This record gives sequence, C-alpha cells and structure tokens, in this order.
Amino acid sequence: MLPEPIKMLIDALSRLPGVGPKTASRLVFFLLRTSEETLVQTLAEALLNLRAGTDYCPTCFNIMEAGRSQCKVCADPERIATLVCVVEEPLDVLALERTSGFQGKYHVLQGALSPIEGVGPEDLRIAELLKRVQKDAVSEVILATNPSMEGDATAMYLRQQLQPFDVRVTRLARGLPMGGDLEYADQNTLLRALMGRQEMS
Repeated sequence: MLPEPIKMLIDALSRLPGVGPKTASRLVFFLLRTSEETLVQTLAEALLNLRAGTDYCPTCFNIMEAGRSQCKVCADPERIATLVCVVEEPLDVLALERTSGFQGKYHVLQGALSPIEGVGPEDLRIAELLKRVQKDAVSEVILATNPSMEGDATAMYLRQQLQPFDVRVTRLARGLPMGGDLEYADQNTLLRALMGRQEMS
C-alpha cells in the first residue's frame, strides 16, 4: 500500500535501537510533510558522512574524526597517561567526560563478554589493553564496565588478566543515586551500597 521508498526507510529506521515500526513511521511521515527541504538534505548528508568521517583511535579505540592519528584525549599531554579507565563503549567516555572529574586516559573495549551472544575475549580490545598497560607503565586501571551480568563478568576477567602486571586495579563504586529513596532501591543496589560504605569526613 505504501510506496517502496517509504517502506524502505521505515524498515531501516525501525532496525535502530529504541525505534519501533510506529516511531519509524512517524519519523518518515514527518520528513515527508516538513517544508524544511534542507532538513532532509542535511540528514542524508550526515548519514553518508557518519562512516566516512569517523574512525577509531589506534591507542584507546574511542571514536574520533577520520584523518587524525589519535583521539583528542590520547593526544592531550595534560592527561595522566598512567591512569587508564576501561569502558565498554564510546558513549561511556562521553558520560565520564561530562563529570569533568577524570583526568586520565581511556580504553574502550567495544563491548562486553557475553557467551550467550558469542562475544568472547578475542572479540574485545583486551589484548590491546594488556599491551598498553605493559608498554605505558600504567599504574592504575579503573574498570568502569556497566553494572550488569556481562559488565561484571568482563571486569572479573580483566582483573584476572591484569594480575601478572604491577598495576592497581579498581572498580567504580556503586550504590544509591542522589535523591533516591531506600524503599525504591532494589536488593542488589542496597547490598552494594552497604558493602561500599565509606567513612564520613
């Protein structure tokens, strides 16, 4: 019933995470109705440039502009090279950078261990991390994987792999969010908050 170009775009958009067929349909029909011709053109150009204009940093595997030798964090001489924060995805780097509280460097694994989905250690940037720890004389590795089964399994595996090196291995603290009520916290969050309690200063 719908013209083929519309069906194709709805199908393509509905494959994006968090976008179902209804949302995809609304987006497509919005683009059809909009009088702003430049919006459709800009969107098309941005999508085409997405792959061509980006690359992965050869040092930390974070996303960067194509043509650079390193990402901005790795190239910054003010950052502490011996302090490395390990994250799963480039979006995690953005989240940590928004805090303005971390002055070290990053290492992006490009995922987490997940035997169910067939993701093993060889599918992640773990070997590169181990080489980097040895080569750069890293003093501390902060494991900032997600608080999920996959994230915890990845952190445990990394801890084992880092044991032969003279490096301090830490994990992000977990607990209750600011403004949260105890009665609404799940059992695991409460347990981790109790285990990670600190002295009041």
